[in-house]
Amino acid sequence: MKNIVVLISGNGSNLQAIIDGCKQKRINGTIRAVFSNKADVYGLERAREAGIPAHVLEASQFAGREAFDRELVQEIDAYAPDVVVLAGYMRILSPAFVAHYAGRLLNIHPSLLPKYPGLHTHRQVLENGDEEHGTSVHFVTDELDGGPVILQAKVPVFDGDSEEDITHRVQAQEHAIYPLVVSWMVDGRLAMRNGAAWLDGVQLPPEGHASEA
Repeated sequence: MKNIVVLISGNGSNLQAIIDGCKQKRINGTIRAVFSNKADVYGLERAREAGIPAHVLEASQFAGREAFDRELVQEIDAYAPDVVVLAGYMRILSPAFVAHYAGRLLNIHPSLLPKYPGLHTHRQVLENGDEEHGTSVHFVTDELDGGPVILQAKVPVFDGDSEEDITHRVQAQEHAIYPLVVSWMVDGRLAMRNGAAWLDGVQLPPEGHASEA
């Protein structure tokens, strides 16, 4: 059984989707631990309710990003992770952290990358009058939201949509595709090689294994 460690900063709805995926045997792995950089978030409660060790590591305890990430690596590695999953983790990771978990570090981002890296993606979609939006699961590299895309799901944007409307629509897709990608990872079907994502020995295109789901 492969070991999964999840990093969060908030509500943890994607964490819940992965917990459910493990429980329902759609993911052939076990979440060994959840780490948050904030103490008072609901995602930690989700972990505890599922019987998963929940840890808090706050930046204020450390001199800087490198010191924080060194400690985080040490604590994560105690669980011997096969995959480290960022599920709404809102800290920029140091190059040393990214290098340590290269090829086994996943993130989900609420846009159709490479469009709209960074924050406030739903707002930008509305401001630009886009008719299509979505979410991307990707490998993490030193480039912010710039690692190879593995899987995307698209959603329509309708006239009169609010940021909240779009958030709900995108999250519904996230909860479907993130557990799927984690399952590919723990089953050994997924790899990062030569700056690209590979699934079942086939190099994926830049937009990943695009899903119309």
